[in-house]
Amino acid sequence: MSRRHIIFHGRVQGVGFRWRAAITANELGLTGWVRNLYDGTVEMEVQGSITGISYLLHNLQNDRFIEITDIESKQIPEEKHESSFRTVY
Repeated sequence: MSRRHIIFHGRVQGVGFRWRAAITANELGLTGWVRNLYDGTVEMEVQGSITGISYLLHNLQNDRFIEITDIESKQIPEEKHESSFRTVY
């Protein structure tokens, strides 16, 4: 089990990024959240298997509308009380 805090740079707002992330993460049984930041980046915390998180990132990077130019990612402590992945406004 792993939990990552991730910041995505590039064309990541207004292209269905949060929707795609939430649908894919929930299909994979991952938990966490995703939100747009005021500087045009997208912030995410995601928890689950390393394989699941890797697949989520691969899926986002290969979406035809999303253009990720940089990813900042770091390991953070796990959350014990999450049951799903959601979009935060």
